[in-house]
Amino acid sequence: MKYKTIDHIVITTENLEACLHFYVDILGMRAEEKNGRYALFFGNQKFNIHTRKAEFLPAAGNPEYGSLDLCLAIEGSIEDAEKEIKEKGGAIEEGPVTRHGARGEMKSIYLRDPDGNLIELASYEG
Repeated sequence: MKYKTIDHIVITTENLEACLHFYVDILGMRAEEKNGRYALFFGNQKFNIHTRKAEFLPAAGNPEYGSLDLCLAIEGSIEDAEKEIKEKGGAIEEGPVTRHGARGEMKSIYLRDPDGNLIELASYEG
């Protein structure tokens, strides 16, 4: 079996409005709601949003608010992303810093979503 990409990840949030504001208004993702289910789309991937632990089954064995540590690769420079996030009212926790990701050296910045999940944005420049 060969893997192609991650299709989706589930984020469990205590505050749907704040979650959608962060991912849509600050990070620029697209939100959709269908039959009471929320999803955030970016590229060819998505985050499913659950508003209660184990809201839809099957679910992870121990879903917790704020337990994720995600890294999203972006296009363009990390400095441009940092500037955009700050202009939109987002707070950078750390960075830019050099890190090593799945494809080698990258520059990263770190933010936290309203539930405390650590979101790393990374740029593979050059």
